[in-house]
Amino acid sequence: MLRIIRARHAFVATAIMSLVLGSSLVAGAASTTGTYNAADAKLVPSSLKSMTLQVATDATYPPDESMDGTTMVGFDVDLMKAIAKTLDIKVNENNVTFDSILAGIKGGKYEIGNSSFTDTKAREKQVYFVDYFQAGEAVYAKADSYVKFSGLASLCGLSVAVETGTTEQSDAVNTAKTCPSSKKETVLAYPTQTSADLAVSSGRAQLGFLDSQVAGYVVSQSHGVFKLVGSAIEVAPYGIATPKTTAGKGLASAIEAAVKTLIANGTYGAILAHWGVTAGALPTSKIVVDGATS
Repeated sequence: MLRIIRARHAFVATAIMSLVLGSSLVAGAASTTGTYNAADAKLVPSSLKSMTLQVATDATYPPDESMDGTTMVGFDVDLMKAIAKTLDIKVNENNVTFDSILAGIKGGKYEIGNSSFTDTKAREKQVYFVDYFQAGEAVYAKADSYVKFSGLASLCGLSVAVETGTTEQSDAVNTAKTCPSSKKETVLAYPTQTSADLAVSSGRAQLGFLDSQVAGYVVSQSHGVFKLVGSAIEVAPYGIATPKTTAGKGLASAIEAAVKTLIANGTYGAILAHWGVTAGALPTSKIVVDGATS
């Protein structure tokens, strides 16, 4: 997502974001929408049908979710719009920091979390997940870097930039505990992915560690400033989160049905193709609760 160098080790943030958001606007200009499905809509709990459901998203993660001015764009955003159309529900996207989303769902502030959440057992204890996509973890570095990456142990001896609250932060921190004293790993956590990317571009961090399709996007938008290092690891599903309440479970069932409908009618594939992320497509959707499929 970082596109212009003004000096050897610095980016001008406003120019970077202007270009990134401009590219997002072009990408989002022909978004695909869903079609109302009466059978799926019946699954939405009656207590939620008249509400505008609050959706929490950290829009610093293109091509999944980012901001074009005051408009949120990305494949997650388009998918949520298609789900809402299928279920005939109203949703309002809230741009918030990633590490505040699950707490906001548990506290009743948001009905849905839609922000490239890796479906992990730890998170399953907090929310219902409707799996809809899959991605791995990947790293990138400055184009002139000599660092190598072949797995988590490769992070030892390096400084690594991550977004706070992500699976990558957890994996990097856990890996640091296993590194020998002669090759300590430094984990630098930032509130947004944009800040983590700037840490790599400025030289504060040697590697950026994030989801594989987003890493590819960051590199593609850097105009040769960054490069991918090694191959993706730890491929896992993404989940749309809902509260662990009766209404939350019913909403999860409705979202699951809507995603299955969108897969069947081709809308899901069209959205992923539009944003260049078809490699992460799943053949079906499912609700996962504490490691078990509901």
